Amino acid sequence: MGGVITRRNHFHPTFLFFTFLCFLVSGFAFSADTLLSTHSLSGDQTLLSSRQLFEFGFFTPGNSNKWYVGIWYKNIPNRTYVWVANRDKPLNNSSGIFKISNQSIALLDQANNLIWSSNQTKVSNPVVQLLDTGNLVLTEADGNDQYLWQSFDYPTDTLLPDMKLGWDLNKGLDRYISSWRSAEDPAAGDFSFKLENRGFPEFFLWGDQGKKYRSGPWNGQRFSGVPEMNPTNSMSFDFVINKDEVYYTFHISTKSLYSRLTVTSSGQLQRYTWIPDSQVWNSFWYAPKDQCDNFMQCGPYGICDSNVSPVCKCMSGFQPKNPQAWNLRDGSGGCFRKTNLQCTNDKFLHLRNMKLPESSTSFVDNNMNLKDCELLCLRNCSCTAYANSNISSGGTGCVIWVDGLLDMRQYAEGGQDLYVRLAASEIGNGRSVGALIIGIAVGIAVLLLGIVGCFVWKRKRLLSECKEENAIHERSQNFLLNEVVISSKKDFSGEKDKDELELPLFDFATITTATHNFSSENMLGQGGFGCVYKGRLVEGQEVAVKRLSKTSGQGIEEFKNEVRLIARLQHRNLVRLLGCCIEMDEKMLIYEYMEHRSLDSVLFNKAKSSLLSWPRRFNIVCGIARGLLYLHQDSRFRIIHRDLKASNILLDGEWNPKISDFGMARIFGGDQTEASTRRVVGTYGYMSPEYAMDGLFSMKSDVFSLGVLVLEIVSGNKNRGFYHSNGELNLLGHAWRLWKEGKGLDLLDTSVGNSFSSSEVLRCIQVGLLCVQEQAEDRPTMSSVVLMLSSETATMPQPKTPGYCLGRNPFETDSSSGKQDESFTVNQVTVTILDAR
Repeated sequence: MGGVITRRNHFHPTFLFFTFLCFLVSGFAFSADTLLSTHSLSGDQTLLSSRQLFEFGFFTPGNSNKWYVGIWYKNIPNRTYVWVANRDKPLNNSSGIFKISNQSIALLDQANNLIWSSNQTKVSNPVVQLLDTGNLVLTEADGNDQYLWQSFDYPTDTLLPDMKLGWDLNKGLDRYISSWRSAEDPAAGDFSFKLENRGFPEFFLWGDQGKKYRSGPWNGQRFSGVPEMNPTNSMSFDFVINKDEVYYTFHISTKSLYSRLTVTSSGQLQRYTWIPDSQVWNSFWYAPKDQCDNFMQCGPYGICDSNVSPVCKCMSGFQPKNPQAWNLRDGSGGCFRKTNLQCTNDKFLHLRNMKLPESSTSFVDNNMNLKDCELLCLRNCSCTAYANSNISSGGTGCVIWVDGLLDMRQYAEGGQDLYVRLAASEIGNGRSVGALIIGIAVGIAVLLLGIVGCFVWKRKRLLSECKEENAIHERSQNFLLNEVVISSKKDFSGEKDKDELELPLFDFATITTATHNFSSENMLGQGGFGCVYKGRLVEGQEVAVKRLSKTSGQGIEEFKNEVRLIARLQHRNLVRLLGCCIEMDEKMLIYEYMEHRSLDSVLFNKAKSSLLSWPRRFNIVCGIARGLLYLHQDSRFRIIHRDLKASNILLDGEWNPKISDFGMARIFGGDQTEASTRRVVGTYGYMSPEYAMDGLFSMKSDVFSLGVLVLEIVSGNKNRGFYHSNGELNLLGHAWRLWKEGKGLDLLDTSVGNSFSSSEVLRCIQVGLLCVQEQAEDRPTMSSVVLMLSSETATMPQPKTPGYCLGRNPFETDSSSGKQDESFTVNQVTVTILDAR
């Protein structure tokens, strides 16, 4: 956090000498813009920027009787604060001291106790300066061009011009603004405006109840959800995304204009401009401003339009999920498809003036055109919609969604084009509709004649069937479990019989109570299968409840597969299934609760990744390998997981890894070593080339997934979404280049620190590269992997070129263009591809 940032101002020795004289002559009651390391601020002493735009010093808001140090506008009568240092730790009186101490800035109370400090820096002769931008900086006194610390990196509730809002990926800085608790308490309140940098980056306004408002992704001109965001002669906007940073900023070219973006304590995002003539802050823009700005107002696949009543509507090809609530103007349940997708012959519905759907799990390629984007979406059966990622110059780039479309909105003007996938039958023309009406009319006439003839007979039969149906209904809750038991007995004959399944069946009421009626506070995560909730049983045991959504793409087969496999598997590195719940159309699995949740939630989170020290990472790698060895070799049958990835690795309270999610797993019997399928399931970024391209899966396809996972654990980077200045296509290409250049240790995640074993790191990288070799026969078996990881003396071969899922070798060049081809990898999304017959 003590990184280096370019600065604009220069210090001259004469200037520093003059500043020093100001200290002496004024008895430290001064308003210079610079504080030297030999002096301090206290009481009414302040720093004043050179053009007297901003002032820094001690203040107490309202009648709070609490004291803070911060920055405010100098020439605005109604004092407006833009930054507070000790917002969460106030002084009890005005007798504080602000000074440079131990190569950092420090705030001390009257008893010389440390109240607040900046991060420590490597500086020999530090000075603090307040700039005319409102930025408080720590730098060297010799006038070099570097900021060693700046307040702009640690915002409070206000974004000023030229201030960056978003991520510094090198430093792990998440720069966001959060509201004051109240007008007299600058402590962090309930509302914050943060950038989500996954997928297609966009901002969310968070409240105490979760997501409150979404800006939509940046489309080259503006945020998709802010159509009124147009640059003026005085104000311009910019959004930057590269391998080092992802951030939004704005610039003011008119010196007399003041503008700021603030999160208010009432939960609004407000842009204010100062009007000198009236001496007031004018509300230039704010959000949320209407019903359709509320996050998920119309639910999944629903469209909100504030220009019509009711505001929620379902697009063509969809219908309300809860018609009764929909008619009462509650659209939160959203919509669902009238006709299931067919994959190979689907078409697209063209929607105009749209706010793009929630985009954190979307895939972006800025080098594709719209036609290529459509073809890419058609080839991926999980793709639900596509659009241009940049609408400038007629539109460029591609963004595709591979799951539900959330929080959509349609404007009268603004927004952009969105193409939503529909079954071909839902996109027809007038002639086909007319023919359909005629056919229906003829059919109804024939049907009426038939009904009259068989009405009496049908009535008698229905009475007898009604009794039988009631009996079937009483047995329906046990039917699914019986199927699971039978298939388990078939697959594990000789181990246990039906009576020995020993899988408890929980009733729905027990699970409802344990999860507080599936409350949002208890939700641990959400995937294609549905939601996972934390629960506590009556006896006090904490559990994780996986509730299969009624609209989930994972159906009854995946549910049965998970039960019959994992209920029989016992290993310390496999998640333990405690029971299941099958009641009416509810299907749930109850697991042991994992305190640290999934690996991806820690590994790829810059704020948490430092929790994964190298010993923990190495233990996780070895644990996953042992669990996979058990599946492949040590259990009674060979089990191929087929969806091994970071989100399917759970971490218990001791950071031990446990492999989860066996819905896609398959059993190999006897001497079987390979199988093929027309239904490719798994996650792009982790799939082996032979499985992704030809549907061939084996133990070696799991080994490939493990190799990707190992390299992700070492580097802290995802395989999908990894970009590097040298042009590698993904993490595998980057790791391969570093290995060939003898710079393997450069791959290690910097958040690990300096406490690591070089030999262990290099061994893991070599094992990872061996596992992701292009040819399946070159990859090691799991027994060899475990041996190589556990022994420092084991002989290890040199790896060959990695395989690149759905793409060519990045070190090969196209003969016609001479440019490297880019592979298409989508991580974090489980996909299914159906080949045409």
